[in-house]
This record gives sequence, C-alpha cells and structure tokens, in this order.
Amino acid sequence: MTEQTTAERNPTEQPDNLQDSLREVQALLARQKRVEGLVHRQEMPRHDLDELRGKLAQMDPAGIARILEALPQDECLLVWELVAPERGSAILDELSEAVSETLTATQTHHRKPIMLNAFELHNGRLRQIPVESREDLASTKPIWVDLVAPSRQERAWVEEIFGLKLPDADDLTDLEESARFYIEENGEVHLHSDFLLDKEDESRNVAVAFILRQNILFSMRDEELPVFRLQRLRARIQPGMVSEGKDVLLDLYAADVEYSADALEDTYAELETVGRTVLTPQVSDDQAAEILSEIAKQEDLNGRIRRNVLDTRRALSFLMRGRLLSSDQHDDTRQILRDIESLDGHTSFLFGKINFLMDATVGFININQNKRVSKLTTISVVFMPINILAGIGGMSEFSMMTQGTPWPVAYGAFLGGMAVVGWITYATLRAVETRKLRRKVESGRLR
Repeated sequence: MTEQTTAERNPTEQPDNLQDSLREVQALLARQKRVEGLVHRQEMPRHDLDELRGKLAQMDPAGIARILEALPQDECLLVWELVAPERGSAILDELSEAVSETLTATQTHHRKPIMLNAFELHNGRLRQIPVESREDLASTKPIWVDLVAPSRQERAWVEEIFGLKLPDADDLTDLEESARFYIEENGEVHLHSDFLLDKEDESRNVAVAFILRQNILFSMRDEELPVFRLQRLRARIQPGMVSEGKDVLLDLYAADVEYSADALEDTYAELETVGRTVLTPQVSDDQAAEILSEIAKQEDLNGRIRRNVLDTRRALSFLMRGRLLSSDQHDDTRQILRDIESLDGHTSFLFGKINFLMDATVGFININQNKRVSKLTTISVVFMPINILAGIGGMSEFSMMTQGTPWPVAYGAFLGGMAVVGWITYATLRAVETRKLRRKVESGRLR
C-alpha cells in the first residue's frame, strides 16, 4: 500500500474536485434513500445505477478510494459493487487496511457466487473464508457456517468434516415445538425458525435451520435473506460484536426483530396513506376496490410479522430454558424479548386500524349502493302515476270516453296530462327532500 499523509487520507482536506465528486456520489445515494432501504430493497433503478457507475468510471483509483473511506459503511459497500472488476486491485492498494479487508471479503463480482460460506473470528471480527472445495472447508476454524440452498455435495462436506446431520427441507416447516427446538444426546442444539422476507411485490416467511455444535453455528435455508446479509456486514465491520456461534445466533434474531420493526413502519406509512383516502367525503367504487386490495396486503404483512416475532420468542425462550446462554447473552436475550413485546402491541394496534379502515371502506360501498337504489326508487315513484294513467289510456273505456274527438287530439292531450302529472310528482319529491335537508342543517347548527 502506498504511503499517504494524514491530509491525503482525510477527505475533508482534498481538492475541490474530489469534494465535488464525493457530494455527487452522496447525492445519488441519498436520492434513492439507499441507506434507509438497504435491508428491504433488492435493487436500485437501472438508470441510477448506470449514472453512478459512469461517474465512478471517470474517476482515478485514488479518488474512488478516498470516497469509499469517507462514505458510511452501507454506502461504501454499494459503491464498491459498482466499481469495474478490473479496477478493483488498484483501488484496494489505495485503501486503508481495515476498509480494504472489509471490501475484499464482500467483493462478489470478482469471484463466482458460493452458496456455502464459512466465517472465522479474526481480531474480534468475522472474516469470510472462500470455500470452493472440501479442502477449503476442512482447513477453516469457523464459528459460523452458512448454507444457502446447498447442493448434495456441499451438504456432504459439512456433515463429514463436522460430524453432524443437516435437516431435510421438509423438516423446517414442522409446527410442533418438540420438532423445531430440541437438544440431541451429543449436545447439538437444533432450532428451526422463520425469518421475514419483505419485498415490494410479495412478503413471506422463510424457514431457517440452526444447529449449534461445539460453539459453531450452522445455518441452512433455501434462499438469501436481508437479515443475514446485514448481520455479515455488521460483524465484519464492528469489532467485538461476536465471540462464538451463540452470539451470531442471537444477533441474527435481534436483526430479524429490527427488520420486522422496519416492515411495521412501512405498514404504518401505507395505512396512513389509505386512511387519508378513506376519510375523504366521497370514495368511488373503484377507489374502494383499490383501498380494500391495499388493506388486505398490509393485513397479510402484519400477520406475517406477528407470526415471525412470535416464532423468534419461542426460540429465545427455548434457549433460556435450556440454560444454554451466558449471563451477558441472557441480558441480550431479555432485551430482544422486550423489543418483541413492544412489537406485539404495535401489531395489535395495526390489526385494529386495518379493521377500522376496512369497515369504513365497506361503509362507503354501501352508501354508494344506497344512493343508486335511492335514485331508482325516485324514478319508480315518478313513473308510478304515469304508469297508472298509461294503463287507463290503453283501455277500451278511454276510446269510449273520447268518442267523437279526433284520436290525435285525444291521445296528445292524454300524453300532455301524463307529463304534467310526472312533473308534479317529481317537484313534490324534490320539495320534500329539500325540506328534510334544511331541517338537518338547522338541527346541526343548533347543536
């Protein structure tokens, strides 16, 4: 690594052009609210990615290195992913050792994606070890082995090297507590928990299997989860965060509760938007249909969040009852349980709000239907006497009564009389409705 003075390492003392570049990069990141949505969003809009990638392509490696060191850790990782692979080595040479080590461990575009990840403890931080063969895994001393949709070969590597039996995918969804949380005779601790996956187009709970064996945590699931990415990021960057596999497990549960809380905040925001529409004086049937669809979506998400945190509570209670945690870990677990208690209150409140909005929306639909029925009733009342007269006019007695009168005159006068009767009926109904409305207004003023 090249030698640099303190002024060169401090972005605030760089030339104006570097400061301008830093501000442009931060503006692009802030525009997409990438920091707030790092866990929830799966991708950024393509045009913003291209704009940021083009900006980085125009900068020299030293300038990019200074920007990476100045950015917060989440934004630093995002910018690093957009750097061209062939420029990675030159940029790493300009970075400090801590930042370089973190980025090297997370640079997925310089190597093929691996579904088996091993993490060792190095200087109080997690360090990811590339595992591409059985020999790579056997040479590690991990505290966490993470498997994402592992192949049979990868499962066999883990089972042979560490002497354990990984559960089948069908066993992860068992609802019986005795089948989800138990301790083997050899001391292995098995936990099967649900973790929330909240995307813009769908939300669901993903089953994850945990095995604690000799202070090593083994986790297995069918797909990547934002909570696990966030935990790997934190443990790499923050020293002293974990010291053994149980610390990683508790941090994963804590991150899942945080993720659920973020999802609840999104639900609050969506329901506030829906509430403003529902509380307007009039809601059309089309608007009501959209509102009911959004309410149903938020109710489903709220239910999944509640199920998720309740499942986490069961897992933590099992760990505490089994006396598997140290005193510090007990304190951390109790704090997580307190957070879950607060989320329970929020989910209950949201269920009540959802029911209120749904009832209000259905009430608007009923009001719209009543208005249409009222209009049809008014029309039927107006035409009722006309129908009676029309029936009389079609009888033979009418022809006898108008005998000697030319039929065009007789029937023309009859039609005119029908129109007059209809207008009188309509005017009478209109006057009655107006009088009722005035009485309501006057009574409202008196109150």
